Amino acid sequence: MAYLGNPAGTLRVLDKYKFNFRKNFGQNFLIDDHILTKIVDAAEITGEDLVLEIGPGIGTMTQYLCERARQVIAVEIDSSLIPILEDTLSEYDNVSVINKDILKVDIKALADEYNEGHPIKVVANLPYYITTPIVMGLFESHVPLKSITVMVQKEVAERMQTGPGSKDYGALSLAVAYYSEAKVIATVSPNCFIPKPNVESSVIHMTVHKKSPVEVTDEAFLFQIIRASFNQRRKTLVNGLSGANIPGVDKDRIREALTKMGKPETVRGETFTLKEFATLTNLLHTP
Repeated sequence: MAYLGNPAGTLRVLDKYKFNFRKNFGQNFLIDDHILTKIVDAAEITGEDLVLEIGPGIGTMTQYLCERARQVIAVEIDSSLIPILEDTLSEYDNVSVINKDILKVDIKALADEYNEGHPIKVVANLPYYITTPIVMGLFESHVPLKSITVMVQKEVAERMQTGPGSKDYGALSLAVAYYSEAKVIATVSPNCFIPKPNVESSVIHMTVHKKSPVEVTDEAFLFQIIRASFNQRRKTLVNGLSGANIPGVDKDRIREALTKMGKPETVRGETFTLKEFATLTNLLHTP
């Protein structure tokens, strides 16, 4: 089986199986060898790695991953792609294809079964409509991870690595900073896909922290505070948090915490760094 990282190879497979793209799955297949190589290089795949690929499509990037990794687990939601994957990946004995929704897969169980519980690497060309739930699900479930290297919508990549004061700054930016160190590897033109998406894409590599850069007494509470702070960006922190119905968090406690931090009552969440959110969380937290 020839590599699929080019228009001719991809079109040949699509025609052979009379494949119809399904918009509800956000399917855009990569057809650029240079970008595919860049993704796999950025993920730093070695012969010792277990790689989880989310949404392998027709197996284009899967082939590249199989060439380098010890084992690849490819999770594909679209059952019509399974026969195609069995064909395009037939030469590889180090890949397992799972026909499931990634949001319903027990990734920790996969790491235990295939990698003895050691950290895995995630690589994916993610459907734009579900990028944030997938990335947050990986982080918040505390699956053992080394890194996440994904193709996402360019605007989402910008949100993932921006800082306080930016209009793109929000809960996703803070979550990525809390769990990892993020770096955009490449910007990708719509011309690199079949069919062409309407927006530019970016490849972003996130190296997962062994230990978070900030310490909080309750991680779930931290993200409750963060989400409430950005739910209504125009509101001050005092009004935004007090209106979020978080038990024990009222205006007086918020004002008291801000005073201890040397912050005015008019401060907004979009100006707070991750460290400042951690401090605020610890001050507001009631065991």
